[in-house]
Amino acid sequence: MSKIIQKGFFVASTGQHVGKTTTCLGLISGLIKQYKSVGFLKPIGQEHIETKSGIHVDKDVLLFKEHFSLQDDLSLMSPILFPRGFTRDYIDGKIEKNELKNKIENAFRKIQLNKKCVVVEGTGHVGVGSIVNFSNAKVASILELKMILVASGGLGSSFDALAVNKALCDAYNVPIAGIILNRVLDDKREMVLHYMEKALKTWEIPILGCIPFDPFLSKPSMRDFELLFHATLLTGQEHYLRYFQQTRLVATSLKNFQQLIFPSELIITPSNREDIILAILTKHWDVKIANPLHDLKTGMILTGDHPPRQTIIEALRKANIPMLYVPLSSYQAMEKITSYTVKIRQEDKKKIEEAIGVVEKHIDFHKLSLAVGLKK
Repeated sequence: MSKIIQKGFFVASTGQHVGKTTTCLGLISGLIKQYKSVGFLKPIGQEHIETKSGIHVDKDVLLFKEHFSLQDDLSLMSPILFPRGFTRDYIDGKIEKNELKNKIENAFRKIQLNKKCVVVEGTGHVGVGSIVNFSNAKVASILELKMILVASGGLGSSFDALAVNKALCDAYNVPIAGIILNRVLDDKREMVLHYMEKALKTWEIPILGCIPFDPFLSKPSMRDFELLFHATLLTGQEHYLRYFQQTRLVATSLKNFQQLIFPSELIITPSNREDIILAILTKHWDVKIANPLHDLKTGMILTGDHPPRQTIIEALRKANIPMLYVPLSSYQAMEKITSYTVKIRQEDKKKIEEAIGVVEKHIDFHKLSLAVGLKK
């Protein structure tokens, strides 16, 4: 097969939940403004969904295709999926290695036709996929692409993670074109940039972007809670993308709670605390009566062994307050929420635009183009 012409780069992260997909949204948006014809490929996907036409594709691929109106076929943009049991089947010799390699090469070759640039998004850190001999480093080497690593915006631990990922890139002769630091705290930005640039000089690797921490991107919506708890909203379904300024576990007395009801709160309380639920409903209607255009913008997760009574459900439905019930203790529900990492979803247009705005503004696209060898 003829040598593949470089028309893009490979993006991997240094670990889980670093913000690779968020970063790729900003990269694609900025590159489209410069090069017009930009492609996107995720060679290996893990979390996949079924489209209306019955095709199974990686969830990120569908997000990018629909948001940016990309024209390539989904089957090319998401050529390989690792469903449950794939690893065992591969080790047992039920899956042909060369077939996977050919699918990846064929997809990239077709997508890069008539494109100025193709962004290839890996799955997780550089070593993900090693057990089936298709790590991100291996795939980047197959496609002869340079690597861009997305790292968390710290210093010591971030550099350590970069060193581990760089070692595998070196093993496959994959050049690292640059680093993008993500979720950098404003008060540490200058310090992190200064010392990280000095540290990276030993490797002669540039920093291509320094993206600030945006708390909104970490806020879960009611839809996220549905997925987290495998539950369905019982009321207020139209507000499934509602976010909250704070999450509050309520176990106090009614008197204390009534004095501290604030807007944009997610309330977690047992379903049998009807006094608390009714207090929220009263506050909601007080706000609406004072100004019909205003809303308490609250939400509820009701917990406990028994679901709320139908009369409570109807009252919340009339107020159009989003509520779901989970058969856990309030403490267990709060624990799951605290450890939950939000992912950007295809339907969450507001969060997608926020991610693009914050990422695109903090990437040096001129330096990036030089680093990966893109030409106008």
